[in-house]
Amino acid sequence: MYQPISFRENDLNAQLALVRANPLGMLISYGQHGLLADPVPFLIDTDEHGLVTLRAHVARANPHWQVLQTVQECLVVFQGSEGYISPSWYATKRLNGKAVPTWNYAVVQMWGMPKIIQELSWLRCQLSGLTALQESKQPDPWCIDDAPASYMAAQMKGIVGIEIVVTRCEGKWKMSQNRNTEDVDGVIAGLRQGDSEQQKLADEVEQRRG
Repeated sequence: MYQPISFRENDLNAQLALVRANPLGMLISYGQHGLLADPVPFLIDTDEHGLVTLRAHVARANPHWQVLQTVQECLVVFQGSEGYISPSWYATKRLNGKAVPTWNYAVVQMWGMPKIIQELSWLRCQLSGLTALQESKQPDPWCIDDAPASYMAAQMKGIVGIEIVVTRCEGKWKMSQNRNTEDVDGVIAGLRQGDSEQQKLADEVEQRRG
């Protein structure tokens, strides 16, 4: 992706944090009949050497997994905080009118070679991990053992696992780093007047200032 130096984020920990906070990635590949893209929730792991692995599953009826068996590389895009930035928030606009709207956002892109996995033990581990991560926020967390074993066995027959060892990743945090201090102050103040998503974006701009 287009990467001005001021927006580039090469820190792996920051990239991993974004993925874990926003696990629904856009899985993209190119097959015989062109581009395919599917939103898929992912788990992400790292080993002691910093090797990153993405794990997910899709419906067996989804032809994307068959395409993944034929490609050398796929791309997964994770979207973090994002939102519209009004030029009316800039001090520069009030001084000389030289300001235009823009969009702030954080995004991580990860490339790797996909591997299709159909072993039931792997699929069960994948489902347990993904469920545990999300259900931890619930007052009475659900786990796959709460469902009848025969029912879960039938459900797992309907999915296919995907494992992607990441070979390249890029992070981009476009958070008004190219604006002067007064303009950044204005962006933060403007976002603080908005909803919860704008509040999160204001936090990101504040953390990235300077």
